[in-house]
Amino acid sequence: MRKFMKKSVLILSIFALLSGWVIRDNVFAYSPVDLYDNVWRLINAKFVDQTNNDQNWGKWRHKYDNVIRTNDDAYLAINTMIASLNDPYTKFLDPKEFAEETSSIKGSLKGIGVQIGVKDGKLMVIAPIEDTPAEKAGLTADDEILEIDGVSTKGITVDKAADKIRGPEGTTVTLLVKRGNAEPKLYTIARAEIEVKSISQKTPMDFKVPDNISYIRLSSFISRNATKEFGDILNKTKDKNGYIIDLRSNPGGLLTNAIYISDMFLDGGTIVSTVDRDGYKETQRATKGVATTKPVVVIINKGSASASEIFSGAMKDNRRAVILGEQSFGKGLVQEINKLPYEAGINITIQKYLTPNGTDINKKGITPDIVVELTEENVKNKDDIQLKKAIEVLQKMTNGQQVVSYN
Repeated sequence: MRKFMKKSVLILSIFALLSGWVIRDNVFAYSPVDLYDNVWRLINAKFVDQTNNDQNWGKWRHKYDNVIRTNDDAYLAINTMIASLNDPYTKFLDPKEFAEETSSIKGSLKGIGVQIGVKDGKLMVIAPIEDTPAEKAGLTADDEILEIDGVSTKGITVDKAADKIRGPEGTTVTLLVKRGNAEPKLYTIARAEIEVKSISQKTPMDFKVPDNISYIRLSSFISRNATKEFGDILNKTKDKNGYIIDLRSNPGGLLTNAIYISDMFLDGGTIVSTVDRDGYKETQRATKGVATTKPVVVIINKGSASASEIFSGAMKDNRRAVILGEQSFGKGLVQEINKLPYEAGINITIQKYLTPNGTDINKKGITPDIVVELTEENVKNKDDIQLKKAIEVLQKMTNGQQVVSYN
């Protein structure tokens, strides 16, 4: 870990959660009208799309001056204004939601343990968190949530859906879920205190990995401890011939974690670049020296998103790892967290990110070097063909064989 903590303070101040959240304090003695205006000004100055979804942003500034009397009035007006941006990742957080978001960064939250997003107008499961009620109930990446407690999710925002799914520990929420072409199915799931675990060496389906291979399951980049935990495993497994890093259904998290963990494997070179609303491009590069030079296979699927895609893209474009599995989710945007008065907050999409080769993966995802589709039949039969293939590929790599062709 000697070099990884030497990263510039600039990285820490620029990037945070879910493809990079930047935290800013904007706390003054504002009235509810001032709160609304503050949000308007922040979006006007920072939102990545300078056209603000091809509209006259100025029309919103004083639209509700005569009707906002309370904080709740301001919250409703802010949400209406933000909805016009048509960006599922730019969202207002009331005090309760902001507190929950802060808790998730610290490593705990309350709910069922599922990461959700809106894709093509549909409320989708990005990934369940490992060992949570959502995962135990059987929710999987790319499930479409049609209803929450009997109410349609058509047109719902991510934050409103999350608010409906969360609740006191021990209570239940019922989701109507559609998977592929199958008939919709109801899932009634008990809420719990969710510990956000990042690192595990336990394989899915209790699959046996050869002793000469180190298997690392990275289920989330959210925890502030993820980088240290990952580095500790590398230090303890120096005798292994190679590494399988499993990012399947990893919804993302702290971008700094993705940068630091990438740097453990890259001896110089670009990790990720970000581009803001003015076209200014900033590039984060790996430092010299690595924790290991041994071969790596990274497994991804359609639930691998955000920081997972940054790590996968860095490893792929630098030809440091073979990427195996399925096309990833495709979230290539950076959000900034702005703390507001009254313990509220707003996440604003301020940048898009590019892989080292300059690829914009938003709504496209990372394409694996080796495509291996895991079917429901495989899961039912506890036949993890992706992990099997990863072991086969890694064994060939440790024997000096070239397993993919780079153009």
